[in-house]
Amino acid sequence: MPPTSAQSGETPQRSASKQLEDAVFFTALSVADPAQRKRYLDQSCAGNPQMRAVVEEMLSAAEEADRFFAKGHSVLILEPDDMRAATPPDAAGDKTIIDEQIGTRIGRYKLLQRIGEGGCGVVYMAEQEEPVRRRVALKIIKLGMDTKSVIARFEAERQALALMNHPNIARVLDAGATDTGRPFFVMELVYGTKVNEYCDQNRLSTRERLHLFIQICHAIQHAHQKGIVHRDIKPSNVMVTLHDGVPVPKVIDFGIAKATEGRLTDNTIFTAYEQFIGTPAYMSPEQAERSGLDIDTRSDIYSLGVLLYELLTGRTPFDGKRMAQAGLDQIRQTLRESEPQSPSAMLSTLQGEELKKTAINRQAEPPKLAFILRGDLDWIVLKALEKDRMRRYQTANGLALDVQRYLDSEPVTARSPSQFYRFQKLVRRNRMVFGAVAAVAAALVMGLGASTWLLLQEREALREQAKLRVTAEQSEKRETELRKQAEAREKINQAAVLVSQYRFDEADKLLNEIKMPPPNPSYDYESAFRLVGDWLAIHGRWQDAAARFATLMKTDKQDDWAAVTLDYQCYGIVVAESGDVNRYQRFCDDAIANFARSTNGRADWRIVKACLLQPADKKLVGALAPLAAVAENDFALMSKRTGVNDVWGSISIALWKYRSGDYRGAEELCEICLTNQNQVPVQKESERMILALSHFQLGRGEEAKSALAQGRATIEEKFKTPLSRGDARQGFWWDWVVARRLMREAGAVIEKSGRPASTTQTVTSPE
Repeated sequence: MPPTSAQSGETPQRSASKQLEDAVFFTALSVADPAQRKRYLDQSCAGNPQMRAVVEEMLSAAEEADRFFAKGHSVLILEPDDMRAATPPDAAGDKTIIDEQIGTRIGRYKLLQRIGEGGCGVVYMAEQEEPVRRRVALKIIKLGMDTKSVIARFEAERQALALMNHPNIARVLDAGATDTGRPFFVMELVYGTKVNEYCDQNRLSTRERLHLFIQICHAIQHAHQKGIVHRDIKPSNVMVTLHDGVPVPKVIDFGIAKATEGRLTDNTIFTAYEQFIGTPAYMSPEQAERSGLDIDTRSDIYSLGVLLYELLTGRTPFDGKRMAQAGLDQIRQTLRESEPQSPSAMLSTLQGEELKKTAINRQAEPPKLAFILRGDLDWIVLKALEKDRMRRYQTANGLALDVQRYLDSEPVTARSPSQFYRFQKLVRRNRMVFGAVAAVAAALVMGLGASTWLLLQEREALREQAKLRVTAEQSEKRETELRKQAEAREKINQAAVLVSQYRFDEADKLLNEIKMPPPNPSYDYESAFRLVGDWLAIHGRWQDAAARFATLMKTDKQDDWAAVTLDYQCYGIVVAESGDVNRYQRFCDDAIANFARSTNGRADWRIVKACLLQPADKKLVGALAPLAAVAENDFALMSKRTGVNDVWGSISIALWKYRSGDYRGAEELCEICLTNQNQVPVQKESERMILALSHFQLGRGEEAKSALAQGRATIEEKFKTPLSRGDARQGFWWDWVVARRLMREAGAVIEKSGRPASTTQTVTSPE
């Protein structure tokens, strides 16, 4: 571990000054033009001649090292501190480190060819020798660049990529360090071409380019849902490769990605003064600013807008060469204040061969290409390029959905649709119908010479108009329904991102705005409602949690039997805790109707427990008998086959026996299961409460009080601190809530009644 400032004798002020000097040095080192470097140093070191002298000394040492390397000597790795007191190259002695050569073996990888170089790493094609033989891309941190900050950035790159698994994102396969201590990681070798070059070389039409762009958006959405922001989306980081002749885009180089919540590593990089990550032409305004504004997923939306702009026009909104040559202040001013031209307006500025070449690469005539972009595509691109990130698309999926709406000739959300705009879309989708109207009108004009024929044509026209009105009304209704579904999907995607960032309260408010569920709910949809419902229950908001689980059960069709019954169990618990007796009774009736006649085993015990959270009448107990029988049979089979008791199932069986009046059977089952050494605390306490109730009904008052007191101490201690969702090893929140309900019932029966009480009364709340 490197020494801290206190351990090394540095004061906090000196440590901050050193960080600033290092940041200014590395930025100046990247500026090749001497005049631009001088202007940058004049600006960055104004009023601080001491820092100016130190930085110039470090730059001089770096230049001397470059001249030394050019003569063919070995490489000497210099940290910023080394540069301040660098010895002549010939005095390096045994501190030199030989760069990796082609043919070198690094672990189980053999370097075959150097294929690229990034901001802080060199990429080689390598051959993996075991456990499988294949070719991979191996990235090693640059010699001379392995400072603590760069290594921290490299570690962030490695961990960020490892979080993701998507067909349009290059996979990380391995990571480690070379014999010289330089970190490396191994990723999928992508044989491909930059996306803009691929589109031009193959002369893809605008629609074909948009289909590729939608896949890129889905890849970025996957990264955002993992809490990762790319921050350098550009054509060179989106490669197109062919799978069985089908073009597949691959997003690469998440080397500057950053987790939006939480840290990726203990050494997560801090972007220092005058240093920012990204490419100017594709950089969002907030990314280039020196303000305290956080860089979040919407910065990638801006970069996607620039990429879409380039795919459509062959140009970026702001000239990339001028941006690269401009100073930092000029770049910031351009991105913050200059409004980009719309794509169609950009095409109108092109002349002669340049315009002709752009159109040919998109299989269109120059005037037609501008017409294709004018309107919806202009609006979509300009919304993605909004200066105010609150006005951009909030998710990559939102941008992809709008592009898909354009391709399907549906209204896009990038602008508020006028009646005329809606009518245009209606005509475009119903060309045949409106063509028939035009034909009828022409026939009427041509038939003015014959009154009889005119009368017949007028009647026909009236019938056609009536049909058209019906068609238009149906289309309008369908359009409204599709818009609501699209808005619901957009909010669900946003809620999924918020849940992944543990912003449950915001996600709950967003889910509350959804007026209608989508016809085919996704896993993200069900997961968002389930996790928000858990969060509400943990915080004691029982009615709100019940609403979330009720919505979930209406669309809970994609999960397996166990997941569905778990949702039913959670819904029953939160309804019971809310104190709504009538609603709980309706839940029990619904659960029995859905599960009692179609038993599926293993998960049926959850339904039994969820319906017996409070004293039940004979009708309810009898209706649950088939489910209890299946659970008891599974319990016996497991005990016989494995010698291990299924404790979760035994709780439900014992509770059913107690509610049905079989106190002896409930008592014996609980005593057997309490001897199981593998059960978790919450299982013991639930069994102990059923045992206490059974002791009391059998006339063993003192044993009942003892069991109640022992279990109560553990349960009340658990609820002294806020609940978490929990896990399978310690029990989930719903298991502890069930134990607390049984404890309250046992306390009411044993301590307050003074005599055995029947458990076949009308349903009442134990509260």
